[in-house]
Amino acid sequence: MRFTQEHEEIRRTAARFVDNEINPYVSEWEKEGIFPAHELFKKMGNVGLLGISKPEAYGGMGLDYSYNIVFAEEMGRIHCGGVPMGIGVQTDMSTPALAKFGSEELCRNFLAPAIAGDMVASIAVSEPGAGSDVASITTTARKDGDDYVINGTKMWITNSTQADFFCLLANTSDDKPHANKSLIVVPTNTPGISFSERLDKLGMRSSDTAQIFFDNVRVPQSNCIGEEGSGFAMQMIQFQEERLFAAAMTIKGLENCVIDTIDYTRDRQVFNKSVLDNQVVHFRLAELQSEIECLRAITYDAVEGYIHGENVAMKASMAKLKSGRLSREVTDACLQYWGGMGFMWDNTVSRAYRDTRLGSIGGGADEVMLGIICKLMGTLPSKKR
Repeated sequence: MRFTQEHEEIRRTAARFVDNEINPYVSEWEKEGIFPAHELFKKMGNVGLLGISKPEAYGGMGLDYSYNIVFAEEMGRIHCGGVPMGIGVQTDMSTPALAKFGSEELCRNFLAPAIAGDMVASIAVSEPGAGSDVASITTTARKDGDDYVINGTKMWITNSTQADFFCLLANTSDDKPHANKSLIVVPTNTPGISFSERLDKLGMRSSDTAQIFFDNVRVPQSNCIGEEGSGFAMQMIQFQEERLFAAAMTIKGLENCVIDTIDYTRDRQVFNKSVLDNQVVHFRLAELQSEIECLRAITYDAVEGYIHGENVAMKASMAKLKSGRLSREVTDACLQYWGGMGFMWDNTVSRAYRDTRLGSIGGGADEVMLGIICKLMGTLPSKKR
């Protein structure tokens, strides 16, 4: 994938924003267990970073997704995982379907404010009994006059306690599981919505995550994105951008782990020589950097196909799988070379070790990615009749 001057301008703008507006405050946000999404997103909206590939009619730049992936890569510069994940939910997880299939009214009332940073968005799909198995969700949205009445619960919802609206996946009929779901925009100030306390997570500490309860929540049927019953298909399309964003964001974060580890091991003396001078260490770091470049290559290749209208489900799934597994490998290997310092809570490598573990679970677990890849390869076992 070839980058233009415009790509590089977006890269510089994103990098400068991270360095000036995010990284100086990360440690504080990690301790507080939340980052100020409204304040941060408004600043991002002011410099055009929340709608790079969104329609110009609603305040976006109208650029193809390759420009957004440059932005996603620079989000990996952030010194934690929770903040870039929250940003990704805003740009690549809760708004792609709205931008592609939403009515003019919905886009004007919700997409435009999300692009401007005036509203915080959240994607409400997972449930206590249905994470990667999206078809098994049980939340319902039943018709009553011109409204939907929503009942159910959603779990592990990023940005939830600060969100102004949810992009909610719910069952709107009794049809088959892949044909009975719809994506519905639900304002969070609607009566009947309540939240758990913020969830106490292993990592992603600066990201606010909660369980959401819907008790006879009433919204207009006009809040349905696209055609009723097409929600499962639209969410699968939405997953494409989520997975590409996740893979791209991982690249710079892992590179930073390697760079920080090189710096530390070069200075750390053990048995009268630098740790880095041991062949087992510098060879291993070379292997890890080579693997990171492989992740970059497949991510760029998938994006190239995506912007040219190809079905990139296999490559996006491979990139997502690779990013999750490589994150575990890189952070574990690097942490080992920090010795006792690597086991300290505030160490950036130990933070990456905790935060990136979610990469093999969220947005479709490794096993789901493997299932998709096998299906597209034609290697799944035949179903018994």
